[in-house]
Amino acid sequence: MSKIQEGDIVARRSYSRDVFFKVQSIYQGEDGKTYAMLKGLDIRLFASSLVDDLVKIDAKEVAAYWTNTLRKNAEVMDRVMRRRMEERGKRLKRCTDGVCLIRGAGDEKVSPTDVEGFDVPGTVLHLDGDKDYLDLCMTTYKNLSIPAYGYAIDEEDQPKRIAELLQKHYPDILVLTGHDGIKKGAKDLTDINNYHNSKYFIEAVKIARTFEKSRDDLVIFAGACQSCYEAILRAGANFASSPKRVLIHAFDPVFVVEKIAYTSIHDPIAIRDIISSTITGFDGIGGVETRGKHRLGVPRTEY
Repeated sequence: MSKIQEGDIVARRSYSRDVFFKVQSIYQGEDGKTYAMLKGLDIRLFASSLVDDLVKIDAKEVAAYWTNTLRKNAEVMDRVMRRRMEERGKRLKRCTDGVCLIRGAGDEKVSPTDVEGFDVPGTVLHLDGDKDYLDLCMTTYKNLSIPAYGYAIDEEDQPKRIAELLQKHYPDILVLTGHDGIKKGAKDLTDINNYHNSKYFIEAVKIARTFEKSRDDLVIFAGACQSCYEAILRAGANFASSPKRVLIHAFDPVFVVEKIAYTSIHDPIAIRDIISSTITGFDGIGGVETRGKHRLGVPRTEY
């Protein structure tokens, strides 16, 4: 077998090759053995592993893995768009009061179903510790018609940049994510020092809350795989990962954001509806009651 190198796609034998990773670095441990720092290929996980436990994945298998991942993403997006169209029809009827409207000064009337509305969804500021994931998320935001600003910023640097970027963009929704994980051998899962990056997400959330205290005015999602969920929520996030310390999917933050961005400002979002929009579900994502950030306008003009 060829030697494992930085940039290789690998899996761990001891975990039955359950997750594909990219090798970030190779290093010598204090025990004299050779280790690799790994980054999940489609999940937001950091992990370390003995190089001897790794098996290299060939290009054909990687392509099949991505095909399956993107298929799951497409299925969720299809559900999202169907749900959005159904909700939009109901809200348009509510905006037009369910009665006939007078067009112009004459007596001609038009049904509310003939009135075209326009969307003003919530805007997003997304800081991601992984540029590859950020690019995937930004493409998905665009496909979902969500206005978003994205920055690839290492997790440890996010607290240093967050105030500046909030002042620059004044978003409705803030996403702080990247990679995380429980350190090998950790026992106390309430100690944030036992996580790779949870402390940086927590610090960044606290700084964001000094910028905007209200959880309705600035909605925050923070965390990644196995993050210290309770501590991130206590810091001021509306939604966080990971309640059961499980792995979360690269696209999960986007689908949380979509539900917020396209739920009416008049409506609280049922947490079950937020979580059902994700790929991971309640084991990976949780949060507190939050209002939507979407405004529907009528009528749309031709100009």
